[in-house]
Amino acid sequence: MVQHAPAPRILVVDDSPTDLALMATALQRAGFAVLTAMDGEAAYQMAMREHPDCVVLDVVLPGRDGFALCRRLKQSPGTRDIPIILISVKDTPLDRRWGLQQGADDYLGKPFTMEVLLASVRRAL
Repeated sequence: MVQHAPAPRILVVDDSPTDLALMATALQRAGFAVLTAMDGEAAYQMAMREHPDCVVLDVVLPGRDGFALCRRLKQSPGTRDIPIILISVKDTPLDRRWGLQQGADDYLGKPFTMEVLLASVRRAL
């Protein structure tokens, strides 16, 4: 009997239910297992508990923003090696540089296509 590797688990964090559903659906159709959260604290707790293979993280979130959450995850021994893709409507060169300085592996400006998201996730894994 052939054993298949489990699907990579992607944690998607966005406070927009529409954006969250679009990204989750695209990732699931591409064969990924998807976890979701709508705010920074819930995302942090889920990342600590579930250890996803990658985090797709919106920058603009209620409470703790994506930059702060990225920094926190990259400083925690249990989550520091998880690739993080920041996504945001804040898409200036300064925003991108700041996001990468916080430890993000990639930074996608909104709007983006699902093909761009999938390519970024595959590169990160």
